[in-house]
Amino acid sequence: MAHIGIDARLTHYRVGGISRYITAIISAFEELEPAQEIRLLQSRKSSRLLSTRFPSVRLWTPPHHRLERAALSLELWRHRFDLLHSPDFIAPHRAARRHIITVHDLSFIHFPEYITAESHRYYNGQIQASVERADHILVDSQATRQDLIDILYAPVEKITVHMLGVDDMFRPLTLAEREPVISALALPAEYALFVGTLEPRKNLIGLAKAYRDLLLELPDAPPLVIAGRPGWHFERLIADLKDVGVSERLVLKLDVSDEQLPALYSGALALLAPSFYEGFGLTALEAMACGTVPIVSNAASLPEIVGDVGALIDPHDIDAIGGALLKALTDTAWREEQSAAALRRAAGFRWIDTARCVLDCYDALLN
Repeated sequence: MAHIGIDARLTHYRVGGISRYITAIISAFEELEPAQEIRLLQSRKSSRLLSTRFPSVRLWTPPHHRLERAALSLELWRHRFDLLHSPDFIAPHRAARRHIITVHDLSFIHFPEYITAESHRYYNGQIQASVERADHILVDSQATRQDLIDILYAPVEKITVHMLGVDDMFRPLTLAEREPVISALALPAEYALFVGTLEPRKNLIGLAKAYRDLLLELPDAPPLVIAGRPGWHFERLIADLKDVGVSERLVLKLDVSDEQLPALYSGALALLAPSFYEGFGLTALEAMACGTVPIVSNAASLPEIVGDVGALIDPHDIDAIGGALLKALTDTAWREEQSAAALRRAAGFRWIDTARCVLDCYDALLN
């Protein structure tokens, strides 16, 4: 029986897309009941139970440490894994017979000015070696696959695209079902919505400027709710948002839990994701699963996620962002039509399919 290790240390340190990816595929693995012996590599500081089926290995090495690749290799040496899966890009030097990594995006290469110096050293300084070291690479989108080929010269045959899924908890909620969350978060009756890590790459300044211009044409427009957790250069971002001049019409929520998100999405008139770059765009998919109309960038992976649902906009075109939002707020028939289309589109993204693809890659490498 093959012994497989899945690096899940990040789930203790960070919330967000990669941690959700890790927990989602582990949950799907439980349903698929793989033949291999899988162990979950977790931080010694974590008390979280990620699985009742797969045992955990507790590790000292923290993620994103400057000596991580060497230290983790030493820690894992005694376990003699046949395969190690690193879902957070960077694999250790040598810790298993085979290595597979998941590369979610190359935003740190496209936009180095949007990350911290420490993150730049960690990712940009190691991604090339990690890609070359890996026996196989999983990516979330065709856009990221092409980036790996064009920028890091990864061999085509070494890359597998596996689109991510959406959790069953994301579904349209009735007003009665939403009410406890709406009240707890003190949200208005109507609102447009942004959800995501609050950092410059998400183009919140462009969104705020588009909303400011929209108010000239539609003074009674619903407020814009911005929900997420602080990311890179958060303080500078907040200062720049204030300079746009619409702070009184923005509702900033930094304390929204994952459990509250379905209600937040379901109550929104539209979900806006005008990012300059996304490796996948999980919030757009989650919003569509709740029947919310997506207005997203025509850049990177986002067109792959939404297809022909909602509106695609140039993230650099303030008028385009505002025009799409105006349509969503004022054209009820279009919004209802796109809401139905969003539900149909989202139904095709399932974590069980993502996990099945991961297991197929495990089997191919081990055999």
